[in-house]
Amino acid sequence: MSESTENVRVAVIGLGWMGAVHSRAYGRVRHHYPQGPGAELLVVADDVPGRAEAAAAQYGAQRFYTDWRDVVADPEVDAVSVTVPNFLHREIGCAVLTAGKHLWIEKPVGLTAADAQAVAAAADAADRRTAVGFNYRNAPAVEAARDLIARGDIGVVTHARFRFFSDYAAHPDGALTWRYQNALGGHGVLGDLASHGADLVRFLLGDIESLVADTAVFISERPEPSAATSGHQLASGGALGPVENEDYVGAQLRMVSGARCVLEASRVSVGEQNSYGFEIHGTTGVVRWDYRRMGELELARGTSYQDEPVASVHVGPGAGEFAVFQPGAANPMGYDDLKVIEAHRFLSSIATGSVVGATVDDAVRSARVLDAIVESVESGAWVSV
Repeated sequence: MSESTENVRVAVIGLGWMGAVHSRAYGRVRHHYPQGPGAELLVVADDVPGRAEAAAAQYGAQRFYTDWRDVVADPEVDAVSVTVPNFLHREIGCAVLTAGKHLWIEKPVGLTAADAQAVAAAADAADRRTAVGFNYRNAPAVEAARDLIARGDIGVVTHARFRFFSDYAAHPDGALTWRYQNALGGHGVLGDLASHGADLVRFLLGDIESLVADTAVFISERPEPSAATSGHQLASGGALGPVENEDYVGAQLRMVSGARCVLEASRVSVGEQNSYGFEIHGTTGVVRWDYRRMGELELARGTSYQDEPVASVHVGPGAGEFAVFQPGAANPMGYDDLKVIEAHRFLSSIATGSVVGATVDDAVRSARVLDAIVESVESGAWVSV
């Protein structure tokens, strides 16, 4: 099916930091993809007093609601971004799809794989397109790494390490938000960061056959916030409440290909600010990527086996979507650019009726890995994925 250039009328439910990112991304799509479908931000919605009204004014939405159900019922809305806490993903995601609207939803899509599967089933039943916020796979350097692995540039993959380390929860006065509560956030660092890791592992290396894992809580209590929060705020002096989900996860993975992999994630790593990346070893080389140097790969490939030199390679217009943002290699891209790519792919999937980018089906596969990690932690044994 050919791609329409008409604007898709969109809404954003949840106007915290991620809702703002989605709103900005929709506004920038035409700047970078002038020939493809664009978006008209029609509606924003949030139940925090004043937040939706302020967002509507800031991002140019025609109207705002304080109840997400009004978005679902709005006949003029074609597609909806859902950027709310995890416990609402299933209810709102399914409602959006059942109403016949397309869905861009943030990971992990619910509290468990069953939640993600329910949203996927609703998408199939309604024949609607979906997108999921696995933005790190959109980095041009990551797509370049995937291509060179598939070509065999580093030989047969033998083993790999994926890390997602952050310090956003390292402060003991970090507010006890929904993220730390099982009923509202579900998994802790599993859902927040390891879900990205599970997606990247599959995107680059294929399916996981089995795993064994361990988790830990290092900050067992946090102060309760006195007002609505956005992002990762401090709440010094508040009454302390229990942290119910994990700060850290380490997992060993056996890939279907026979490769071995380590996946680690932590939200309490002092000295680590968004330290996300991977190193993948093959029989004739290695490729490494660090999110903080988004456009760069460290790469060794050749026939020497020993003492093979490692080169820093700056990806350029030939890698992924780089060319629509920058004219030459080593010009930097940022986080918001990855979400613009995601928005474009979502809108393109709506225009063409075809799968473009990460979908809810990818979220189901990631969530199954997280469920397997939980099962392994409880049993202390290897678990099939």
